[in-house]
Amino acid sequence: MDSERPKDEGGGRPAVELDGVIKRYGGTAAVDGVDLAIRDGEFFTLVGPSGCGKTTTLRLIAGFESPTTGTVRFDGEDVSNVPPEDRDVGVVFQNYALFPHMTVGENVAYGLRFTDPPGGVSKNERVAELLDLVDLAGMADRDPASLSGGQQQRVAMARALAPGPSVLLLDEPMSALDAQLRERLRVQVKAIQRELDITTIYVTHDQEEALAISDRVAVMRSGTPEQIAPPRAVYRRPSSRFVATFVGDNNVFEGVVTAFVGTATSVESGGAVETDGAVGSRGSGGHATAGRTDRPERDDSAPEFGEFPGETKGVNWGESGGDDAGRGGGSDAGRDGGNGRVATRVASVDVGGEVLRIAVPEHVDVGDGVTVCVRPEALRIDEGTTRLTGTVESAEFLGETTRVHLDWGGHEVVLRTLDPLSGTVTVGFDPTDAHLVAVDR
Repeated sequence: MDSERPKDEGGGRPAVELDGVIKRYGGTAAVDGVDLAIRDGEFFTLVGPSGCGKTTTLRLIAGFESPTTGTVRFDGEDVSNVPPEDRDVGVVFQNYALFPHMTVGENVAYGLRFTDPPGGVSKNERVAELLDLVDLAGMADRDPASLSGGQQQRVAMARALAPGPSVLLLDEPMSALDAQLRERLRVQVKAIQRELDITTIYVTHDQEEALAISDRVAVMRSGTPEQIAPPRAVYRRPSSRFVATFVGDNNVFEGVVTAFVGTATSVESGGAVETDGAVGSRGSGGHATAGRTDRPERDDSAPEFGEFPGETKGVNWGESGGDDAGRGGGSDAGRDGGNGRVATRVASVDVGGEVLRIAVPEHVDVGDGVTVCVRPEALRIDEGTTRLTGTVESAEFLGETTRVHLDWGGHEVVLRTLDPLSGTVTVGFDPTDAHLVAVDR
């Protein structure tokens, strides 16, 4: 297998496993070498742009498609050619697929057409139990057409859960709902999943949704996962330029290492960077604010700078990695996420005539081409070791924050502020705020 392709290896035997799965339609590979190990009771999300293969991957797990090559396993058993009705899965489709000639209760009971209800209860008891679970108690006699979109979505989930499947599959079930309703329902979906402790595989193109509800995320691109990791790892330590730009706003810079100018050290309170004898204190990651230096306190309960409850795979360091390629871990600020290497040095990077200072691990040398990213929330007004002075091009008021676009010597730089900005603005970040995405030798 390509050393840059992430292979997920969860602890213990996975509930659902895809091993080298390829699905071709004619000469086109819709799914191209997918390796996944989804743990028992995990909420696992496939996220990516249209045409990336996430829905086809879900259909292969469901049994609606068979792999051209490769193997799909449930609890270690090969189910690659087992029909959907024999896979012990529940499926919630994008359009819900409720039967208009049936009542809500009859729709839920339809999920029991091939099996008896679990737990020795009657069908009516099972229907009432599930409608209560999805907050639709007393609606069994309602016509599905009389329900809101969110209520129909919950009926579809109750129907999928009726036979007590071991795996729940959801294919963009909230894509047709408005933003506020999606936010409310994703909380309910996660709560139901936790209560039932059911292995759940979710497909969405909405990155915020994926980050909010998942235990782990696979970011799909061109038919294969680009990165598999917990949400915080995907956001804070993207494994490639694609992931860095697809998941949320990001500032991505490409340049060449010209010199090493100091040492990055790990500090429990947040990380300090010694550069040319000066110490730049790393900020807590709050929003940049015009005329303000107070920022939210750091949440010490949250993983930070490569400290994740799990692994991240697929980091491209310009060299082959071992089994732990791309694995993050530890609690050191400045950990780069690649082979567990810690960013111990501060490098000067020439970006089109401008200089950035970033923390890098020992394997990076002078003359190496590097791709780095800095999240907008890491940029702070008139603070940081690296300063960027640019002109405000536009600003978008988003409610809690304002997204500001700066022109920095021809580079677009995005930051988040609490207060509006205009004219010429200087923002900065410390070396450990930057994440090294790739090295090109």
